[in-house]
Amino acid sequence: MSDVDSPAAPSRRPAGPIRLTEREAAPVDVSVVVPIFDEEGNVDGLIAELTRALEGSKRSYEILCIDDGSRDGTFARLRAAQAKDARIKVIRFRRNFGQTAAFTAGFDYAMGEWVFTIDADLQNDPADIPMLLAKAEEGFDIVSGWRKKRKDAFIMRKLPSLAANYLIGKVTGVAIHDYGCSLKVYHRDVVKSIKLYGELHRFVPAVAASLGVRVAELPVNHRARTAGESKYAGFYKTVRRATKVFLDLLTVRFLLSFATRPIHVFGVLGLLATTGGAGLGGYLAIMKLAYGATLADRPLLLLAVLLVIVGVQFVTMGLLGELVVRTYHESQGKAIYAVRTVLDTSVDERSE
Repeated sequence: MSDVDSPAAPSRRPAGPIRLTEREAAPVDVSVVVPIFDEEGNVDGLIAELTRALEGSKRSYEILCIDDGSRDGTFARLRAAQAKDARIKVIRFRRNFGQTAAFTAGFDYAMGEWVFTIDADLQNDPADIPMLLAKAEEGFDIVSGWRKKRKDAFIMRKLPSLAANYLIGKVTGVAIHDYGCSLKVYHRDVVKSIKLYGELHRFVPAVAASLGVRVAELPVNHRARTAGESKYAGFYKTVRRATKVFLDLLTVRFLLSFATRPIHVFGVLGLLATTGGAGLGGYLAIMKLAYGATLADRPLLLLAVLLVIVGVQFVTMGLLGELVVRTYHESQGKAIYAVRTVLDTSVDERSE
């Protein structure tokens, strides 16, 4: 077991971002979000195992199955399961939009106080859900599963994952062992506060941690796939996925550090470029005036002009970015802070 948040967990779960009448906002205790794409052979077993684990937890629950444009008989099996159990909800996409879109849809529709995510291939074990929930209720907003004994090929799956997890931890400052494990539990405040796009679903703990949430990690069971095909099999798919992860990591790093002050990154780059160009220009001017050097055929002259132009463009981009950020926060009423708890006896209780 690994707790990312270093302080000892309190006896009661601290409030996340401020919320009102939480019980009314969360009519069930647990929501489980399951992105599904061409998993006809796993759907029945998945529903059965989820139902068994959730009923054993003695909590009210719902299962949100997101059919991400499946081309096989997945939707027919989901429809049959939903007809038997009203706690199962099926959301069918018009086409395949990807895992991040599926998670986002699930988060939007989820009504539970605690929201689980899990893969549909049955490699994640639904029996681990009560354990993760118990850990979350100790005082954590996110508990991430760690596939400590992962049942995947080492070269094509485990090795790239180890490298990615190390890099993500270093860049984001949230060092958990297994960002790629879909088995996680979030408090509803987290999933309702974060908007995902692209393929940022794997970075939710890092993005949420920037808001001050408490993150923990627990080893979970991982099983070999017994039906269907992996969506990431093959060298080409592995390389493509690694490229996307790296580019998304750059995006996350920028969002965590400079989302509300873009001038700090673009302005610095612009000042460096402009200073370099001005320095070269000054050097060339001295060479021309003092020594009569010919500048027409000097590549340094072109470089100096280019650096000055690029520097001005970077500074301009930073200023435009500041305008965009100001418009975003002011037009949508977005706060630049996140409140954990409000204690005020003059009003009704607003957080635990």
